[in-house]
This record gives sequence, structure tokens and C-alpha cells, in this order.
Amino acid sequence: MVVSTGRARSTVDEADVARFEALGEDWWAPRGSMRALHKLNPVRIAYLRDHMVEHFPSPDGGERDALKPRPLAGLSILDIGCGGGILCEPMARLGAHVTGIDPAPGNVRIAGKHAEECGLTIDYRATTAEELAATGVKFDVVLCMEVVEHVTDMRAFVKTASSMVRPGGLFFAATLNRTLKSFALAIVGAEYVLRWVPKGTHQWEKFVTPRELEDAIAAGGLAVTDVAGVVYNPLRDAWSQGRDLDVNYMLVARRL
Repeated sequence: MVVSTGRARSTVDEADVARFEALGEDWWAPRGSMRALHKLNPVRIAYLRDHMVEHFPSPDGGERDALKPRPLAGLSILDIGCGGGILCEPMARLGAHVTGIDPAPGNVRIAGKHAEECGLTIDYRATTAEELAATGVKFDVVLCMEVVEHVTDMRAFVKTASSMVRPGGLFFAATLNRTLKSFALAIVGAEYVLRWVPKGTHQWEKFVTPRELEDAIAAGGLAVTDVAGVVYNPLRDAWSQGRDLDVNYMLVARRL
């Protein structure tokens, strides 16, 4: 377990870190404990790619093309709470220079091993956001996807994470809204009925409303430019982007 020794207090929830580190190789099992995240990943990737392509000019100064093989070429991306690398690898395949950090050394080993087997170069580090931020490093894009509901102090964590976004850069987050609907679907449904994720994966009281997250982002000096819901269609067994923010949602913010 890596804990912060820098100037900022660590927001790591050690119990959550241990729970996710125990997944081991199951991180990459499409029908395993992370199967819901594997199904959700295409929606996340499309949202991230499209906003980055629209926001950043290409290395030659022109426009980026989302349909080209490496539309994120030249961009530096930090994925906080990278786990086994499920999101880092697609970002690297799209051409970005990716750094993935996680406080669980076991997760980082799994991520590094899988990336090497796939011929991908990704900078994985077993560290915390607080430790990395203390070095003064900046990135074009910082990702906090399905992370803010797993820390001990959401506002402090977001402030630290957003401090690593360079001027003109983007900050992305995805999380669960704290509503009765999310309790019914994300806790009772996903953990106890459908068993998509292990019991105890989420704590409803740590879910974050869009207003709470937007306020924390604003306190970090960024402005939210888009918020989108993520909804599940049981008939198609698939996720898609939508307007319903009651359960899952994503947002993007820009540092001016």
C-alpha cells in the first residue's frame, strides 16, 4: 500500500484499494468481476476521444479526426486509479502518451504485464494522486473515471487531481449519482441481484451528485463544459450515452 508522504493528505481509502487489488488477473476477464466495466468501456472511450479530438488541435496545428487510427497522438493523459489498465490501453492505442497510477502495487503489476503482452508502452506507477501532484507534473488530460466515489475526501481529491491539468487542458470524471434510483440499481441490482460486481464494491453514501462534483471542480479552478448520463439497456445488454443523470454520469471540464 502506497500512502502519501507529500504535502497533501492522502485521500486513499485503504479498504477499497485492498478490495480492488484482490481482483488480480480478474481485471481482464470479460465475464469476471469487472464485466460491467468492460461493457461500459466503449461508451467511456467514445466520450473521452470525441471531446479530446474536438478540443485539442493536431500536432501539425490542424484539426484532429476521430476516425483516424491515432486521433489522440501527442497528448499526455493521466489515468488516476487505473486499476488493471482497462482504460489506459485504449487511450494508448489511440495514440496518447499514457500514465496510469494506482495506490495498489498489485494492480500496477497486472496492468504492466498486460500492456507488455499487448505491445503497448504505458507509464504505470504505484503511487497516489497526492504524491504525483507534489512533483509539479502537468498533463494535457487527467482522467478520474469511477474513482471519486472511492476516496475518503472527494473535494480534496478533485482539487489535487485538477491541479495536474495544464492550462488549456481537460479533466474528465465519471461516477455514480446519489439518488434512490442509484441505490436500487447500482447497489441492490448490480451487487445483490445481478451480481455484476462483488458485494461491497460501492457505498451509496459516497456517491456524488453532479452539483457536488461540479462545485469541487470549480474550486480546483476548472469550468465544466459538458455533463452526460450513461444508461443501461437490459434488452440489448448494452450501455449508451444519454440525458439521464440519475445513476451513472460523466463530465468534462477545462482549465482556462
